[in-house]
Amino acid sequence: MYVVGIDLAGSEKRQTGFCILDGMKAYTNILHTDKEIIDKIEELKPDIVAIDAPLSLPKGRKSIEERTNVHLRECDRELLKRGIKFFPITLGPMRKLTKRGIRLKKMLENKGFRVIEVYPGGAQDILKIPRKQRGLDKLKRGLEKLKISGLTPKMTSHELDAITSAFVGKLFLEGRSETLGDQKRGIVMPKPIIKDF
Repeated sequence: MYVVGIDLAGSEKRQTGFCILDGMKAYTNILHTDKEIIDKIEELKPDIVAIDAPLSLPKGRKSIEERTNVHLRECDRELLKRGIKFFPITLGPMRKLTKRGIRLKKMLENKGFRVIEVYPGGAQDILKIPRKQRGLDKLKRGLEKLKISGLTPKMTSHELDAITSAFVGKLFLEGRSETLGDQKRGIVMPKPIIKDF
């Protein structure tokens, strides 16, 4: 089972974390452009691509630029209910990320790849491992506790979040995840308190 996890940047000039999870072994690198990401995915032919970026708009919105009072998607409201912190998609820099995420999803699906939206910070909360803000070493140790191998001290926060994204993609394929909000366009999360790692 090959799973790709992507910690997508809002701009092609910034670093995007990319992970291929082969079983439980993670291989990562940093990519920049949509072309680099798509070329790599076409080369690897993964079973699923898990992207850390908003991949849909709230119901009733035609575009991210549209002036409206609709800011939250169904899945965002579910995150709020669960006390999981996140940035709304209409907030400043999140607009660029949302546009890029939706565009990339469409390009990948047109090529026949299955794409899901994930949120590593929220997944880390559910898996009871520290987010990157608490220190990369702590996050790395948390991922190692999940039995993920291949991690190195030089990995960036983008790569560690890409690994988390790929891990959630693996859980999805194994039926060990849940989708918050709309079942086709929601955020995929680990099922709470998974005990059989």
